[in-house]
Amino acid sequence: MSVGAYRRRMNTAKVYVIDTVVTKPGRARDFVDAYLREYAPGARERGMTLERIVVSPPVWFPDESNTVMATWVLDGAEGWWEMTWRGRSDPAVRGWWGGVDDLIVRRTRSTGAEAADIERLGNV
Repeated sequence: MSVGAYRRRMNTAKVYVIDTVVTKPGRARDFVDAYLREYAPGARERGMTLERIVVSPPVWFPDESNTVMATWVLDGAEGWWEMTWRGRSDPAVRGWWGGVDDLIVRRTRSTGAEAADIERLGNV
């Protein structure tokens, strides 16, 4: 495989970043609105593309928690590294998450890729 073909193939491998947030009772809609309005623009500047936001269960509970899952897509390992280093050095990211403590119970972030892409993503 030529170097050019290899680079094109590497660029087609996607890395997914999934933010999973359990909201405080009755605060899911507020969290999603704030996430889209305040967090998402900076994430886009760090090279992330929002694929979807899923709310579970699919109802805005007034007195129960919801789980919100935001799935972002990055271009390969290079895109993941760029997003990671830019986010780690940006105090606004930590500040934003600290500012929504009143909306959330807990949050996690996971990353992954399609099984068929794992070998080439790890071969950088």
